[in-house]
Order: sequence, then structure tokens, then C-alpha cells
Amino acid sequence: MNKQIDREDLLWTFPGCPTTPGLQINWAVILCQFPCLRSLAKCEQNPLYHAEGNVWIHTQMVCEALVARPAWQAMNVTERSILFAAALFHDIAKPLTTQVAEDGSITAKGHVNLGAQMVRQILADLHTPFTIRETIVAIVRYESLPLWFWDKPQPLRSIVKASQVVRCDWLALMAEADVRGRICVDGTKLLETIEFFREFCQEHDCLDRAYPFSSDHSRFVYFHKEVADPTYAAFDDTRLEVILMCGLPGTGKDYWIDQNHPDLAVISLDRLRQQMGVLPTDPQGTIVQAGRDLAQGYLQSETPFIWNATNIVKPIRSSLIKLFAGYRARIRIVYLEVPLAQVLRQNRDRTAQVPAAVIHRYHDRLEIPDLTECYCLDYS
Repeated sequence: MNKQIDREDLLWTFPGCPTTPGLQINWAVILCQFPCLRSLAKCEQNPLYHAEGNVWIHTQMVCEALVARPAWQAMNVTERSILFAAALFHDIAKPLTTQVAEDGSITAKGHVNLGAQMVRQILADLHTPFTIRETIVAIVRYESLPLWFWDKPQPLRSIVKASQVVRCDWLALMAEADVRGRICVDGTKLLETIEFFREFCQEHDCLDRAYPFSSDHSRFVYFHKEVADPTYAAFDDTRLEVILMCGLPGTGKDYWIDQNHPDLAVISLDRLRQQMGVLPTDPQGTIVQAGRDLAQGYLQSETPFIWNATNIVKPIRSSLIKLFAGYRARIRIVYLEVPLAQVLRQNRDRTAQVPAAVIHRYHDRLEIPDLTECYCLDYS
């Protein structure tokens, strides 16, 4: 998320991040702190792109290349920790995704998305502040963008989107460390591509900040059209606001509504399940349709309301947002998060409990919303 680090988080540091003087990395301490990294030494890579050897060798080289860069050294301690953590874990999922074909070729398809999920859990276990945690996750997810953005169907769209969740200059620095931390035949070309990425982002005013849309409405229109111009100042014709709750069962969505908007109409899928006698483990099609029918009534009468459900994956949110936007609603997403242990404890206190196995499954599938989805996004 490209959100300014909160003042109270500015003293956060990552365990093992080297400090001055010397900036020496103590790999023995890091391996003791994070034993999950040991499997990287057993994971081979395609020698065409990684002649240096296994993933652990590459990871060490990337971290050392990052620490050597003047741009990294000029950062404050928290910013250095963010980039160092991303470098340390950027290939964490390769041992789980690497496959060796019959011809000896090595691939690791899917390691980026799985790695982002794994990094989120590692950092959550360290009680990392939310904004910092999600910034590191975003760097892991978008780290290769500076290398391949120009090959995408819409290069400008790719950097504008990325800039909404993470600083593009940090992505460039991370990508540069990744290239310098490997042995490959195309290293010089890759570094030139990264420099082009920096220049392209600077030209469009989103190198060290989120792309400056003229309004929230213009941003929403841009990301919800296949082809659009980010400079276009869209006329705001919205007629009402809809709040879309997001979070695991037991995170306190009902409590948040009672404390913040007790006056608004609420479409609660939990309440509909109780009324219709449907269990959380039963097929949910009839419940969702009943909720959508209620929503259409509110939308047609221009009555603001809250859609209260888990909404943990983007496809579900996208379907609802498309419905609401079709009636010219401004969509505000409220994402609530508490530690999983607390979720399970609070769920046990609910009148309508959700089976613990279902909560664990939801937790594994969770896709945290970002600003490309809505007009306004609140994290709590």
C-alpha cells in the first residue's frame, strides 16, 4: 500500500537488518531467527538466469547488493528495514514452487503470489505494524515490475496501478539489487531497463508517490475501465455512498458498524442466514442473491447502506462494486483485521459461530483490498 508510514511506526526495525557503522549482515543470526530460510539452500535455479547457484546464495547476494547501494544507505532506519526484509524474503516461496522438467529446465511459476502470502504471515507473527507489513508484501509482489513493465499491454497502467500500493522508486531499488545479486548474461540490459522504468515513472509523476489523480472519482473510473486516460478528470455523478465491509468472521464488523454508523441501513449476510436457516457451510447462493435484491432496492431509492459480509477475495468484492457503481454509488471499503487467535476467540463468543476450519480457510484465501478497487479505503 502506498500509504505514508505512521509516525508511531518510524522506530520499527527488522531483526537482522544491518546498521551503521559497517553495515555487516550477520547471516548466522538471521538463519537462527528465520529457520524457514534454510530451505532456500536446497532449491536450485535456472543457470541461464542464476548462474550464481541456489536461491540462498542469490538471496544473500541480493541483500548485500541492496545494502551497498547509496540510495538504501540514505534512507531512515525504518525504510532500510522495509527494503531489507523484502530482499530477504523475495524468493521465500521458490522451494515450494520450483519444478524441474524432463529436459532439465527449472521453473518456479507462482512463487511471487505465494511468497507474498508467506511474507505476510511471517511479518504478522513478528507483530509488524500493518502499514509496514503490507508495504513489504507489496514490494515482494511487484518487485519484478521494473524489469517487465514495458512488455505489458498497457505499461502506463501497470505503473499507475503499482504506485497506488507501493513507491515505484523502492521497486526500482529492489529490482536493481535483485539484478546485481545474480550472475546472468543479460545483467547490463536489465539494469538499463530499470533505469528506463525510473525515468518513465518520473515522467508520469509517480516515482516516489502514488499517481496524482484529479479526484477519487477519476481514480475509480480509471481502474474500472479497460482503456482509460489517467489524466482525465471524470465528472462526479455519484448519488449515494455504500460501505463495503471486509474482514474475517469475528473481526468486529458488527461492532464497528454500531460504533460508527448506527443510523445506516445494513445488509448483513449473517442475519440473512439466520432468517433463512442457512448454515455457513451450506451453499450461499440464495443468501447472496437475497442480499443483492435488498441492495438494489436501496440503490434505486438512493439510500446509503452498508453491505456487511466477509468479502475476503477480490472477485466477490468486484462483483458487488460493479453492482453498486452501476447505480452511481461511491464505494467505501472498510477492512478490519485482528490476529487470527483473537478472531477464533471472538468467533466463539458470537451467536452465529463459524466453524474454525472455515475461518482458517478464509484466512488462507484472504486478499486485502487496495485503493484501485474503491473511492475510499479505511484500515482498522
